Amino acid sequence: MNYRHAFHAGNFADCVKHALLHALLDALLKKPAPFAVLDTHAGRGRYDLSSDEARRTGEWLTGIGRLLEITDGPLAPWVAAMNGAGAPVTYPGSPLQIRDRLRPDDRLLACELHPEDHAALAQLFRRDAQVAVHKRDAWEALRALTPFPERRGLVLIDPPFEEPGEFGRLATGLALVNHRFRAAIQAAWYPIKHRAPVRAFHTDLADSGVRDVLDCQLWLREPTDADRLNGCGLVVVNPPWGFAEAATEILQALLARLGNGEAGQGCAVTMLVPE
Repeated sequence: MNYRHAFHAGNFADCVKHALLHALLDALLKKPAPFAVLDTHAGRGRYDLSSDEARRTGEWLTGIGRLLEITDGPLAPWVAAMNGAGAPVTYPGSPLQIRDRLRPDDRLLACELHPEDHAALAQLFRRDAQVAVHKRDAWEALRALTPFPERRGLVLIDPPFEEPGEFGRLATGLALVNHRFRAAIQAAWYPIKHRAPVRAFHTDLADSGVRDVLDCQLWLREPTDADRLNGCGLVVVNPPWGFAEAATEILQALLARLGNGEAGQGCAVTMLVPE
């Protein structure tokens, strides 16, 4: 409830998450049947990069700020969308990025519990019949809002990781949706500070019985400092055909632009649990 993404919008972790999200939406759009997307931690939807919060950290300058001139390669379609959405003056959060890709019969379900951010999100989509904004707990929403009537779609889980036990809740949530809505693509973001919590999360996920799990990671330095965000990952359940190859190209392009040459930096796409 205390986490405010305005301090971090457009940073390297957002770039990883949203560039990969763009590729997942590409895959859903290849079929004509309607789909829905559930964004469990939606935030306020749009962030002012000139705000006091953004200026205080300056994180976007070493994130989206390094990418806006890209016009070709695997990042070009997503960067073009960011430029079209107002960067670098504003940064669109995941709800706006998803909404921009929806066709007339597709839907977005956006959940946000923080009162101020929920109010801003509701205002942003107040006249949009394709977007339903919910003020509800993300983990409760996974049970309440799945499966989708469309029988296809994406569940995006992006916890703030401000409380202990978030990795455990994430593994449990992924298993719940997989049981209730086997056809859903799930994408879950997580931080990489040091390796032990990530290894435990991967083990819990594999032990939960969830199959066909792809893990995508980028780290800017060796993840040995538990007090520093050294990298991040996106676990994808039911990855679309060709996504692993696309994700590899995206992460390599991001690392080339966002890396500072620190020892131990890298990226990897790994099949964590086979189909």
